[in-house]
Amino acid sequence: MDMDTGYRQRLPTGFAIFTSIPDMFYLLEIVFGGLVWTLVASTFIEPHNPQAWVMTVSVFCFCMTLIWMFVFICGTHHSSRGWAAADVFYHFVAAVLYLSAAVPLAKVTIDMGDISPRNTTQDKYYKMNISSSVFAYIATLLYFVHAIFSAIRWKSF
Repeated sequence: MDMDTGYRQRLPTGFAIFTSIPDMFYLLEIVFGGLVWTLVASTFIEPHNPQAWVMTVSVFCFCMTLIWMFVFICGTHHSSRGWAAADVFYHFVAAVLYLSAAVPLAKVTIDMGDISPRNTTQDKYYKMNISSSVFAYIATLLYFVHAIFSAIRWKSF
């Protein structure tokens, strides 16, 4: 007896993306990515280069995740296997980018903590950098978990 029922895995559309794994991570990725973006933009520290990279990554991932979420909400993916594969690829690349931004941000923050004595402005920036470092690692974890669950979904197509 043939057990194939003709069921085909479908990518969610509409607001069903907020109730399905891995797509429920979209909002968390946007929130934590936005927090990294705003906290880093609010600080002024030396060297600028790691901060610029963190801003580039966080703004890019924020915008792309927002666009990606709207593609899924609108259903323009038409439940194709190619979109499922692209979902895995994008979230893996975003996880790697966020990791490449979180590590230098943490290093700059650690170096900033070694400065003594700090004035109140430097202390405020230091605390904001600690928060942005933590949020960058959380965003990295969210993108990585999203990539794993997207890969599982893609393999079941």
